Amino acid sequence: MPKFIIEREIPGAGSLTAADLQGISQKSCGVLSNLGPSIQWLESYVTDDKVYCVYIAPDEAAVRAHAEQGGFPANRVSQVRTIIDPTTAEG
Repeated sequence: MPKFIIEREIPGAGSLTAADLQGISQKSCGVLSNLGPSIQWLESYVTDDKVYCVYIAPDEAAVRAHAEQGGFPANRVSQVRTIIDPTTAEG
């Protein structure tokens, strides 16, 4: 199943409290539960003004449906084509 990176512009994201992040996470998980098992949230990276989320989903439309139903921005959705890491250099 394809993997996607979702860029969410959220001003002040880096200043969100643990309680704020828990609430956002709970909302996301609730929407995912309603959408069914074909879409999964793997993890997110919070920066000063953006959140980058990693999802496994059948297509971009499923990712955007999650964002819409949860009230989350999805400013950019990019499908991951391949993954590399330091071991890639080893040939």
